[in-house]
Amino acid sequence: MSNFEDSRRAFLLKTGAGLGWLSLAELLGTPAFAQSPIPVDAHAGLPGFPHVPARAKRVIYLHMLGAFSQNDTLDYKPMLEKMHGEELPDSVRGTRRLSTMVKGQTSFPIVGPVSAFKRYGSSGFMVSDAVQHLGGIIDDVCVIRTMNTEHVNHDPASKFLHTGFQIAGRPSTGAWVTYALGSANKDLPMFVVMSSGNPGGVPIDASTWAAGFMPSHYQGVQFRSGQEPVPYIESPAGHTKKDRRDMLDAIGRLAQIQRAASNDPEIPSKINQYEMAYRMQSSVPEVADISTEPKHVLDLYGPDVEKPGTFARNCLLARRLAERDVRYTMIVHMGWDHHGGIAARLPATCREIDQPSAGLVRDLKQRGLLDDTLVVFGTEFGRTSFAQGTLKTNFGRDHHGGNFCVWLAGGGVKPGLVYGETDDFGYNIVKDPVHIHDLNATILRLVGIEHERLTYRSQGREFRLTDVAGKVVNEILA
Repeated sequence: MSNFEDSRRAFLLKTGAGLGWLSLAELLGTPAFAQSPIPVDAHAGLPGFPHVPARAKRVIYLHMLGAFSQNDTLDYKPMLEKMHGEELPDSVRGTRRLSTMVKGQTSFPIVGPVSAFKRYGSSGFMVSDAVQHLGGIIDDVCVIRTMNTEHVNHDPASKFLHTGFQIAGRPSTGAWVTYALGSANKDLPMFVVMSSGNPGGVPIDASTWAAGFMPSHYQGVQFRSGQEPVPYIESPAGHTKKDRRDMLDAIGRLAQIQRAASNDPEIPSKINQYEMAYRMQSSVPEVADISTEPKHVLDLYGPDVEKPGTFARNCLLARRLAERDVRYTMIVHMGWDHHGGIAARLPATCREIDQPSAGLVRDLKQRGLLDDTLVVFGTEFGRTSFAQGTLKTNFGRDHHGGNFCVWLAGGGVKPGLVYGETDDFGYNIVKDPVHIHDLNATILRLVGIEHERLTYRSQGREFRLTDVAGKVVNEILA
């Protein structure tokens, strides 16, 4: 074989392999032809951010997983009491999508609220006795009564709430915020996740705090209950902190060589995570230790604050993380899927979260942190104003994406505002709808980000948290 043939074959093999690698890299979102900028310092954020002056420096997101019932808590409808047991008119129910759990029902009896309502605050806003502590801070929060989503199943709805897409693989809101803005505390994760409650058939889904196609160090770091909030960050028995430091330095030198050869963004991301774990050996135990908190502060959160892993303890830890400038904290409380026994189960579940969430707002406010901390209390969808099952049985309420409630506090939101109106049956929106994309666009604006200008290139296209939709709800901004 001639030298020319050898050269030609070598050229074709190398070129073919190279083009194949570039195509695969583009599909996988790794840096082939184009790549979104990644800060050299993972905590630094991107140049040019924030776009506008930030009202909030940090976000605490309280997700009531399983669907928080709006008509039993924050959207009072006298018509439901008046017509309890009567059929929801077909003209009201219309053609709205139902879940498979009630599609076979031939009767849709109206259910009145399971707890009494009374007026709270300077506006006299009607709040259920089930969330009376929230009633006590109603002048400090903004209630949106007209949230809506296309989804009526928990898994896609939760993903959609946090990532703007119903299938796993997209970055969560926390990942988008920390990618753009970074963090002011290099000893703690930029994005922390905690959970509480009983799943009750709706398990927690890690994809709701994932980094998706972004480098993995933007994903949420889950803190667990107990003496070791983050598993495996402590050095093994017989190894000193210096041993770990020497090991990380050696791995870092090897990683730099590998990064120079492959240009893989996951290599520095992994090193960043190793370094964070090293720093968390001292920072996490300090955050988790509440022994220095005075009794009057613990009392704000209620008796469950003494128990690790409860919603109350997690709310207190969220305040301690906010003090330390953690950019995004997400608390998921499970147990809201009340398809049966709602008359007893909903008030019981509300008792787990009512005083702690109100206590969190009060605590942030008394420390001067509420002005630049955005608290969001949300859920993936609401629940129907008609019964699942019959009123003679242990009835509940089914999933409902047509309208539900979210409240926000601090961080540039108008306090004491009730936004949006629903019909007399609490089933349809009649004024000022707010879609999930609108809520996420508004959260981004409050931390200084224009949602249409925050993009990330993956799989050959630019992605946004709000996809190709979303508008800022300017009416709720202070």
